[in-house]
Amino acid sequence: MSSLFASLSRVADLGGPVVMILMAISVLTLALVLYKLWQFRASSVGKHSALRRAIAAWDNGQVGEAESALAQSHSYLAPLIAAGFAAAPRNRLAAEAEARFARLESGFRALDSVAQLAPLLGLFGTVLGMIDAFQSLQSAGSQVDPSLLAGGIWVALLTTAVGLAVAMPTAMVLSWFEARMDGERVFADTAIQTICAPRASRANA
Repeated sequence: MSSLFASLSRVADLGGPVVMILMAISVLTLALVLYKLWQFRASSVGKHSALRRAIAAWDNGQVGEAESALAQSHSYLAPLIAAGFAAAPRNRLAAEAEARFARLESGFRALDSVAQLAPLLGLFGTVLGMIDAFQSLQSAGSQVDPSLLAGGIWVALLTTAVGLAVAMPTAMVLSWFEARMDGERVFADTAIQTICAPRASRANA
């Protein structure tokens, strides 16, 4: 662990303030990702087996079984389904579902900003590093040492590498979160449609 901290400290020293900013952003991003994972787990995102049984029973006109299955669910959508069983209007159910989705999607914009801006910030650090390297060459005059330029270039490119290292996993995690929420929307929309127009009532009509 101490060697890891030493390596990170060396990278920060070599890359300068831009790398330090990127490292701070990476820590904040990791904290946000961990919070979103906890929030998804606490809300039982994707864990709708009890709700599926309740909706299927309701669709078949088995009200008692539907309510019993609903009572076993810990999903954040359970109150929404209960409101549907109580004959809440379809537009109200859709609005409530979107409000719940909005709470789960809070922080997505921040992750998207990190994924887009981290490479640009790294490139900005590289440009600053290249300017500094060429200024060193100009100061050296006729006593130019090729290693001076090479050293300045690789240090400058370090910021771009750090920026990409922050952006790529952030983009992947954000894509996974968004895919999960797309699935939640499809499930909620199907559930609302089924509850508001169950097969049993259509057959009796």
